[in-house]
Amino acid sequence: MKITRLETIRLGRHPHSLWLRIHTDDGLTGLGETSYAPRAVSALIHDQLAPLLLEQDPLDIERHWHTMFAAVNAYGFGGAETRAISAVDIALWDIAGQHTGQPIYNLLGGRSRDRIPIYNTCLSHGPNQDARTWMEGRAGQLAADLLQHGINAMKIWPFDLPPGPARAETGAPGPVHHYLDKDTLKRGVACVEEIRAAVGDKMQIAIEGNARWNLPAAIEIARALEPYNIMWLEEMIPPDNVESYARLKAESRIPLCVSERLFTRFGFRRVVEAGAADIIMPDISWTGGITETRKICAQADTYYLPVTGHDATGPVALWAAAHLMLHAPNAMNLETVRAYYNGWYNDIVTERIPINAGMLSLPEKPGLGVALRQNVFSRPDARIETSASAD
Repeated sequence: MKITRLETIRLGRHPHSLWLRIHTDDGLTGLGETSYAPRAVSALIHDQLAPLLLEQDPLDIERHWHTMFAAVNAYGFGGAETRAISAVDIALWDIAGQHTGQPIYNLLGGRSRDRIPIYNTCLSHGPNQDARTWMEGRAGQLAADLLQHGINAMKIWPFDLPPGPARAETGAPGPVHHYLDKDTLKRGVACVEEIRAAVGDKMQIAIEGNARWNLPAAIEIARALEPYNIMWLEEMIPPDNVESYARLKAESRIPLCVSERLFTRFGFRRVVEAGAADIIMPDISWTGGITETRKICAQADTYYLPVTGHDATGPVALWAAAHLMLHAPNAMNLETVRAYYNGWYNDIVTERIPINAGMLSLPEKPGLGVALRQNVFSRPDARIETSASAD
């Protein structure tokens, strides 16, 4: 079996997403995905990675990973380079599963569990306005609604919001804040208080920091939240300085979750070895695909640390992360966005991700178990590029 064609798909309506299909001479098609800077990632796939992959056996996944990584690492591997490798790697695992007739979780060594708990990141899309609900002062109402749907964990970012109507509904990236005013602190804590008043401890609450705070501000937020039984604090400061994260961890009893922004096992190594996190959160579509994220999970497990999968990136990445989280013995839960998996994800892929009563399972289908809808390729906003073997 040989790789004959690589095909990238971008959609104008989803400007952060890139999908990749890898075709073989046996008629199999593997699907991968990444997000952020899709034009740059597409160029890397076609200009740098395709020449390394065309006419090669797609089942040599480990060899391909190291070949691609060595090629891009000559110029620095972080960013679009590793996102490109991630998309390729997921697609290769999809091919391997289809070729053997097995789900990817079986190829990884089988499941450690039949289903994995999810939590809901409270974003908005279409008719599902979870972000607007909690940002407009109805966090308790949202928590009660999630519980009615069997979801007992939620993530919000109540300290990142400017006052008034200018609030963004996503945790937008931005510079580090070096001053935390008392009103911001009070508003953030009040949001958590409202959830506790409405549903008590029935709801687990994760706090997203979006890497927006300096160390003293992060410590102040952590101490203010300690009475509220918080599930974790996520990315309260940028993950670049491991020593600062270790100081934050020493100053707070709330578990720290780090960090979808880190690339490869090399990025996570210092965090794990320095004892700078309680929960390890890689993004499978950014940090190196299934091959590399599996190693990050094993690295964390060596230190008896749990892992959680990062979503909010796209439907294919969610399916890929689900396979790994069902397999990894130290998997804790998996991030999901119900506004997305009940919404635009289903415009892109052929199958709805199976979620029921706050738990995610996967069917026993070969490979990922999902494909792009055919109408994706005929959409007027589709931009498709192809690299193929010479005839």
